[in-house]
Amino acid sequence: MPDYAPRHRLATHEVANQPLPAGDRDLLAEDLPLREALAREAPAWVAERLAALGRETGSEGVQALGEAANRHPPELRLFDRHGRRLDEVNYHPAYHQLMRLAMEGGWHAVAWHEEGHGGHQAHVAALYLLTQAEPGFCCPVTMTHAAMPVLRHSPHVETHWAPGLLASHYDPRALPAAHKRGLTFGMAMTEKQGGSDVRSNSTRADPLAATQTAPLATTRAEATDDGWRLTGHKWFCSAPMSDAFLTLAQTEAGLGCFLVPRFTPDGERNAIELQRLKEKCGNRANASAEIEYRGAWAEPIGPPDRGIATLLEMVQQTRLDAASAPVGMMRQALGEAWRHVQARHAFGRPLAEQPLMRAVIADLALEVEAGVVLSLRAARAFDGAARGDAAERALARLLPALAKYWHNKRGPGFMAEAMECLGGIGYVEEPPLARLYREAPVNSIWEGSGNVICLDVLRVLARHPEALEALWQELAPARGQVRELDDALGGLEHLLEAPPQELEPRARWLTQRLAQCLQGALLLRHAPNAIGETFCRARLGSEAGPAYGVLPSGSPVAEVLKRIAS
Repeated sequence: MPDYAPRHRLATHEVANQPLPAGDRDLLAEDLPLREALAREAPAWVAERLAALGRETGSEGVQALGEAANRHPPELRLFDRHGRRLDEVNYHPAYHQLMRLAMEGGWHAVAWHEEGHGGHQAHVAALYLLTQAEPGFCCPVTMTHAAMPVLRHSPHVETHWAPGLLASHYDPRALPAAHKRGLTFGMAMTEKQGGSDVRSNSTRADPLAATQTAPLATTRAEATDDGWRLTGHKWFCSAPMSDAFLTLAQTEAGLGCFLVPRFTPDGERNAIELQRLKEKCGNRANASAEIEYRGAWAEPIGPPDRGIATLLEMVQQTRLDAASAPVGMMRQALGEAWRHVQARHAFGRPLAEQPLMRAVIADLALEVEAGVVLSLRAARAFDGAARGDAAERALARLLPALAKYWHNKRGPGFMAEAMECLGGIGYVEEPPLARLYREAPVNSIWEGSGNVICLDVLRVLARHPEALEALWQELAPARGQVRELDDALGGLEHLLEAPPQELEPRARWLTQRLAQCLQGALLLRHAPNAIGETFCRARLGSEAGPAYGVLPSGSPVAEVLKRIAS
């Protein structure tokens, strides 16, 4: 057999002092914090079902698919050869293979098939693993998953669309939904003039049953089965090749929620025109489009003046995914940095044996562990809420916002630090770190930027005091273990006594501190003492700082590093 391995000796030099190719890996088996969290938070079936996905996402083949999907972004195809409008997006074959991995594995639907019995934990853990293959394609997976609670607001819509959503089948063809076994869902909410302020949306919805002499109808019954027509512009439409889109439009009664199918009920292409694809900083494997509704056929979901409230159930789901994905990216970056510093020698010894590098890697590992425990705890709250547990329902209102804000604020700096561990090679495109660095900001911006999320935290605390009470109950078992956590909780209690006009300017600090305290409490309760205590001292104590690698003196670095797979 010929030797196809890379040559170690070239014409002028020998390639030495470099890490070997990673080869096939098992992302679940290597991830001790994830396995511990699943054993603690989820039913046994979750880890059993995830085992194959851990091997697939860590394989050389799937990792290569992620790189190819990112290097070959989608292309817009507005017309066919004869000039007929298509309004389609062509994706690289690698993208479709990744979509099949996720959709045919059922990871977009597992939360609903096993709702209340670990389904949300299975979905979040799967997304965490899938993100380490390529984050961009996870967007349509997330939105398809998150559409289910919105469909439930309309029995007619749920009956027609839910079977396709729940199917473990991926069909990328542009066909009417009735001709496909598996369906995907997108979202189109924001407009140029408003962005996150969706109440200022100008897209208009008019019922087809309205006449020139009759007032505009505002319910499905009044509009008859012919539906409504939407006219307007959407600044961002995620996953524009989806089979249906959830969107907001103005009715006579107010802002309503609508489902806009790619094809009308009679099988014609709907009047959804793609204006352009966004050329983004990162997230390149995923298409984000600017679109026009030119009298697009739609059907309403929920009351015609409660569109925001209807869609908020989807937003809660997507926010949890947007909180979990950056932790998956951080885990991938940590693995790349750790493998490199173990193999790379400088100044006479491996980088992994040098005290300052060890402190940096250990601090990055602490951040990943904290992100894993918070993400899985939030997912368990969703399953508890589905079972009717009032305390878990209260936590499910608050935890996605806390996790989304803080995990994403920690992401860009994390990626930069991991990139620096590799030196110059980290800044070029062959390793995934440059791609992860470009990707890092997207989940912070998607589904509400940092300020929007922090204001939402204030809203939840004001309108749902049971959420704060449930959070204090969650934190209570960790009180008295570490002085830094106790001091931080005392500061939070004092801050929360401030009047609203004083609290709003400090909403970012409040959200950050709540997230960090919950991370620390979860680690103190469930992780080895070295992890929980070091995290609280490093994040909540007097030596805490914004940079990674600044651990308090006497930190048990060796114990932290033992929990990273080599």
